[in-house]
Amino acid sequence: EMGAPQIGLQARLMSQALRRINANASKCNCTVIFLNQLRQKVGVIFGNPEITSGGNALKFYSSVRMDIRRKETLRDSKNAERGIKVRVKVTKNKVAPPYKIGVFDIMFERGINKEASLLDVAEELEVVQKKGSWYSLGEDNIGQGRENAVQYLLENEDVYRMIEERVSMMLSKESVSPQVIEQVLSESEPFQAGEDTASFLSEDNNNLNEDPVGAGQV
Repeated sequence: EMGAPQIGLQARLMSQALRRINANASKCNCTVIFLNQLRQKVGVIFGNPEITSGGNALKFYSSVRMDIRRKETLRDSKNAERGIKVRVKVTKNKVAPPYKIGVFDIMFERGINKEASLLDVAEELEVVQKKGSWYSLGEDNIGQGRENAVQYLLENEDVYRMIEERVSMMLSKESVSPQVIEQVLSESEPFQAGEDTASFLSEDNNNLNEDPVGAGQV
């Protein structure tokens, strides 16, 4: 009944249900994903007052827990919201080292923007060079501005695979000798800008005045 005291009702329910869910999920060899909310503790003076609802049972039974927070809202040239940039921290992990932090884009129409994440890592590893506002692969420009470069990788899968291959090799260079890396990079085909690239770059010149990304609430 509405207004009646229900102390610990959801916590007891979760504790009883997770015993069955855990065993059945293990037998079926499947993964169960829970989405939770953040609530505020009452009367907390010191420490973090944030807490997830449902008691502590879900914390104990889960293998991986991730804290996802929105950093900002991504907008296009028409100031329409296209996605959000999120910061994810792994607060618990039984299958890998915990407390890793990742920042990536989530687009409303297609989910995680893997092309943008690859471009950021490639720029950090100097696989893709950034001169001013232009991104270049070797001696050829692939786009002016981050959004145009991401759109080019989305439309050209062969270039995306090439950058992904080189980034993977650079990330694993600690376990691979530098001679092998140089051999793989030398054997890979050089990137050549064709007619599609020229037309794409010419269209980019009309999109120079893009609005800045608006700040979202955390």
